[in-house]
Amino acid sequence: MKKYVLLILIVLASGVGGTVGALFSINYLYQDEVSYNSIEQRQQSVLVNYKRDTTYNVPAEKDFLQTAKKATAGVVHIRTSYGAGNFSINPLEFRHDWNAHSSGSGVIISDDGYILTNYHVIEDASNIEVVMNNNQRFFAKVIGVDASTDLALLKVKAGNLPFIPYGDSDRLQLGEWVLAIGNPFDLNSTVTAGIVSAKARNIGILRDRNNLQIESFIQTDAAVNPGNSGGALVNTRGELIGINSAIATSNGSYQGYSFAIPISLAKKVADDLLEFGTVQRGLLGIQISDVNAAVSEALSLSVNQGVLIERVNENSAALEAGLQDGDVITAIEEKPVNSVSELQETVARNRPGKKLQVTYLRSGRKNETNVILRNQEGKVKLAGKPIASEFDGASLADIPYQTLVDVGLEGGVQIIRLKAGKWQEAGIKEKFIIGFIDKLPVNNLEDFNRIMAFKKDGVLIEGFYPDGTKGTYGLAW
Repeated sequence: MKKYVLLILIVLASGVGGTVGALFSINYLYQDEVSYNSIEQRQQSVLVNYKRDTTYNVPAEKDFLQTAKKATAGVVHIRTSYGAGNFSINPLEFRHDWNAHSSGSGVIISDDGYILTNYHVIEDASNIEVVMNNNQRFFAKVIGVDASTDLALLKVKAGNLPFIPYGDSDRLQLGEWVLAIGNPFDLNSTVTAGIVSAKARNIGILRDRNNLQIESFIQTDAAVNPGNSGGALVNTRGELIGINSAIATSNGSYQGYSFAIPISLAKKVADDLLEFGTVQRGLLGIQISDVNAAVSEALSLSVNQGVLIERVNENSAALEAGLQDGDVITAIEEKPVNSVSELQETVARNRPGKKLQVTYLRSGRKNETNVILRNQEGKVKLAGKPIASEFDGASLADIPYQTLVDVGLEGGVQIIRLKAGKWQEAGIKEKFIIGFIDKLPVNNLEDFNRIMAFKKDGVLIEGFYPDGTKGTYGLAW
């Protein structure tokens, strides 16, 4: 009987305790349930006495904040249009209904508007529009292109632009952090990070009609997708060390590897295009292949790396320097070259007439010789593109500065004689001063040649007659 009484007391005590606990919870624990109406305010009031954890700091080599902020301003969105269209020749309106569009990226490399991009981004484009990081828009003219390296130099009329300074791609090391910046899938100012996976990589994607293509890519695992082409690859100091150009993919999108043209080569191409309008390519004049273990064993060579000379061309720099079939080149200017891609990149940084020291093996013995590079025609003289002054019946000439001032133009070319042809059919008369082509300013006759070289369809011509009368004409080209 006592046991049952004790059990009943325990049950009653438990019930009373639970009731008291519940009442306590209701009255005290939830009494401030509606004392605030902002979650952020509540978080801040609770965290006010908590100290931030300062035991971990981001290592300098992985802190991309400032680098990304600085570099994104120097990368632009390039939008291109293709195919013939219908111009509006209303001087107050510029409209051209184009048939096709595409987009890519570019890198501002000077404060006065020079932009480096891939050739395949603007190839065959009838119109090129550049959109800055701050949404400023410009029409761009093509200064020059080089299919053998897949590079193009553009120019927009602007000043005080943010540009990305050149770095040194030769100093890149495997495993070094890099950022890829561009406009994939039309997503402006996209930044991805990765490491350098390999250097001097040849993936066999470029084609050149003279078989002079150069592939010596920086390989990274930074995510790059369609639209990134022509964008920047920068190091953690925000320096430009490559132009993003390609991806290794089976489905058209990023699958782990991307490839960039090293800036050591790209900046030489840009300077050539700026100065001459075409690339000044120095050549050894040899046909070559990689040396590997199989080749070394077959030819009884003393090395397993290097570049084998299969043939020395006639009238070439190599022939003049005494190089022969079967020689193995191991260094240029004391810099080791272990593959064809390394040799091609190293030589391509130099213009015809440049003297290079070549280290090679012959019959197992090390030798050195000085080679004076030549161009494809076997000459050492540098030459730019010829400047034409006759265009389908129109004779053009540069304009004296005072004449430009009188009509309010900063540059232009004048039609001094006109015969039957497209210009007359468009209604243009002699003495007309051409100031703009497709809204691109024309500086002089050389600039006119440069612009028209990349025009394949109709163009919009704008300018003035000497008396100040404005003229706007649509010209079939």
